[in-house]
Amino acid sequence: MAGSETQRDDRTVPDSDEEWREELDDDEYEILRERGTEARFSGEFVDHYGDGEYVCAGCGEVLFDGETKYDSGCGWPAFYAAEDGNVVRKEDDRHGMRRVEVLCANCDGHLGHVFQDGPDDKGGERFCINSVALEYEDAE
Repeated sequence: MAGSETQRDDRTVPDSDEEWREELDDDEYEILRERGTEARFSGEFVDHYGDGEYVCAGCGEVLFDGETKYDSGCGWPAFYAAEDGNVVRKEDDRHGMRRVEVLCANCDGHLGHVFQDGPDDKGGERFCINSVALEYEDAE
């Protein structure tokens, strides 16, 4: 990967849109850089559970611990908590809705949205995340 000074998990974060296009496949680019959404129940991590970590597909930043993943029935991977400081929340009023977008704090990649309908006993949040925006790393 060409370019940048920012690095996480042995990956350099691209500086330009051109570098992102070279680094990501078409689906990853659409989700992470263009704020797209994959189809419900289509992602590889919808029914995936493990003790490892879910990291950003764009830069490798740790985003969610596998222990925080649960079946919300929404059709996308759902987590009740994110790694402190590794996600950013941003108001999103696209598509005639008022939502809170979730971005990777390291590379600014679009991950999905957070809603206030998660498990009450876990804080009440549901991070609804696109599988394409994630990679899974097994616990060591």
